[in-house]
Amino acid sequence: MLLSSSFIAAQLNSPCLSRVYVGYSGGVDSHVLLHLCASIVDLKHKITAVYVHHGLQPEADNWAKHCQHTACELGIDFKMLRVDASPKHGESPEEAARNARYTALKALIDVDCALLVAQHREDQLETVLLQLFRGGGLRGLSGMPETMAFGQGVLLRPLLNVAKQDIDDYARVQQLRWIEDPSNAQNDYDRNYLRNDILPLLKQRWPALDKTVSRSAAHCASAEILITQIARQWFSSVFNADDNTLLLSQLQAFEASQQQHIIRAWFQQLALKMPAQAFVQRIFQEVIHARQNSDPILAGQGISIRRYRDKLYCLKHSPQPLLADFIWPNTITSIALGDNRTLSCVPASSGIPVEYWRNAKIVVRFRVKCEKISLPARVDHHSLKNLFQEAGIPPWDRLMLPFIYLDDKLAAVGDKWISSDFYSETNESIRLVLRALQ
Repeated sequence: MLLSSSFIAAQLNSPCLSRVYVGYSGGVDSHVLLHLCASIVDLKHKITAVYVHHGLQPEADNWAKHCQHTACELGIDFKMLRVDASPKHGESPEEAARNARYTALKALIDVDCALLVAQHREDQLETVLLQLFRGGGLRGLSGMPETMAFGQGVLLRPLLNVAKQDIDDYARVQQLRWIEDPSNAQNDYDRNYLRNDILPLLKQRWPALDKTVSRSAAHCASAEILITQIARQWFSSVFNADDNTLLLSQLQAFEASQQQHIIRAWFQQLALKMPAQAFVQRIFQEVIHARQNSDPILAGQGISIRRYRDKLYCLKHSPQPLLADFIWPNTITSIALGDNRTLSCVPASSGIPVEYWRNAKIVVRFRVKCEKISLPARVDHHSLKNLFQEAGIPPWDRLMLPFIYLDDKLAAVGDKWISSDFYSETNESIRLVLRALQ
């Protein structure tokens, strides 16, 4: 293939783009992409070359200067982003660098903006093979898409169907100067080992391997899209949008293989990393199929999977704070509870009389036990335990509910119930509202 600016322009809907960011590491691939984009007259004034400084190589500062100089020579804007690429628990160095890079880049991409990256057909080949060796499913074997949502805009890979040799040929013809990262020659990382030692041998036997594997990836991507569409229909009949749970009786009406797709659709809905097959199996074995009278918990991937009655919950891993009792000044309408929630009093046509609220000593308490409350239009006092069970409030949520006392008498339980001793149907009333901060 003879690479040209018209080839890139044909893949971009540039009139609709207000800004185009080109991921530019200084290597030959990204340099070629940047050079091609800068050759498009109608696009050039919209381009910003972006260098992500990971701080992992001693030469990184010099690489940043090289990239800035190249952008200046091409007459386009330049931006450097510094990131912390230190691996978190469970992350490989390669994964940590990638996550840090993409997190920083996402913040740049606004509506009607695009990020262009220079991954090519051999990058796709490496990606698919690595997913195959790791036991990836259809999603992994689909490889990288040419277009995907990114930040508030879009990420494009205009060279994804271009051979690496074509990119190198263009760089030589145009006499480009690029950076050679010495870490690319080291086989510490799986991708480098595959690229340096394995693929050259495979291509001796199958020279068109990058083409054929890319074609297989496209078949997998097509199948994945179809299955995902069908799974979303199954998922919608099982998902409870009010609390992001799955209804177990509905879930178990499906075949076992369908249930697994529904679980994956659930993770996608919650914007979580796709679970490994082994983790999905454990959800069924250790939580869904656990004894009826048990309280099973499955922790992993930064979340906990729990079951309560007919619902399956996915809870983010954050230790529940030990909330201390405190006085709520009655001159303040909203308070922070210290666990990323607020409790507010708002005007209402019925509830706690405003006059009583303004003149009472208000205390907020937590983890109250053996307390009873009388409710409007109901006979006798009710234990909180019975009310919680009646309302279907899971045990872990009960621990976080604030109890509001007026002059040392229980007046309300969060925004769930108001005691009949404090309830009025006058217009001069307030109700409590409990909200999670965004």
